[in-house]
Amino acid sequence: MKAVSEQDIRASFVNCSKGEAKRLPMPRDLAEQPWDDLDFLGWRDLAAPGRSYVVAEHDGELIGITLRFPSQQRGFLHRSMCSLCLTTHPGSGVSLMTARKTGAAGREGNSVGVYICTDLACSLYVRGRKLPSSGGRFKETLTLEEQVARTRANLAAFLRTLYVA
Repeated sequence: MKAVSEQDIRASFVNCSKGEAKRLPMPRDLAEQPWDDLDFLGWRDLAAPGRSYVVAEHDGELIGITLRFPSQQRGFLHRSMCSLCLTTHPGSGVSLMTARKTGAAGREGNSVGVYICTDLACSLYVRGRKLPSSGGRFKETLTLEEQVARTRANLAAFLRTLYVA
């Protein structure tokens, strides 16, 4: 992913109002992000538990989405797999995150959901730059490039659902 500015991020949001996008908290470490290792920029809202944000390049443009997820913690023995990067995590390491749809459907309250790593570090897990706590990644026969392409394709498929009526 190419490095993006705060202004680019705020202008990219498609499932919230411009006023909401202006008020969104930005990642504190925006300048220190490992841009070359990111397929998307994701961060949690520290002031509002259960809110997260994702910004990604999609169909040639920068797309930002707001996400919500339940703040309930799952038991440590429960394991879940991220739908984007296919990393397994124990407990609350994966959350069902929902995004309001764009346009009239979103204004009517329609949303879509996907299971994502709660810390939104999918790109780093795929590349082995971050290891899940007590979870893991299955040994795969795909090359790293193929795994990265799959993660990007999974994210693109989810982003497309935001626009479907």
